[in-house]
Amino acid sequence: MLSAAEMFWLSTVRRDGRPHVTPLPAIWFEGTLHISVGRHEQKAKNLARDSRCALTTGTNQLRSGLDVVVEGTAVRITDRSRLLRLAALWRSKLDWHFEICDGAFRDPAGREGLVFRLTPAKVLAFGKAPFTQTRFRFPA
Repeated sequence: MLSAAEMFWLSTVRRDGRPHVTPLPAIWFEGTLHISVGRHEQKAKNLARDSRCALTTGTNQLRSGLDVVVEGTAVRITDRSRLLRLAALWRSKLDWHFEICDGAFRDPAGREGLVFRLTPAKVLAFGKAPFTQTRFRFPA
């Protein structure tokens, strides 16, 4: 499910404690989810202050599909070789083209995207028809 999903909802917390939720694509690679966020976006500011977050994906159907919530901590990736591999995955899966510059993605318009990995601490899976719930915990 996580490797096939394209769109997720990222939940972070603002400085004043209010939630911030936004849709974005994520890539599953080597046991972790990876996201890219604009350097000056609210979600980047939130993750810099508090790296705890959740990524959610699933369907908008009541009686079919699977919804998954991944809770964990986002860690910024700046390693050039890993960023190159991730950029290739973004290109093959989403047809998004990135160059690597200063430890981040850069798109053709010159916008910079900070890249984070979210290693799961807890995953909740909600099945529909039949309705089920499964929880997975990962060692810290």
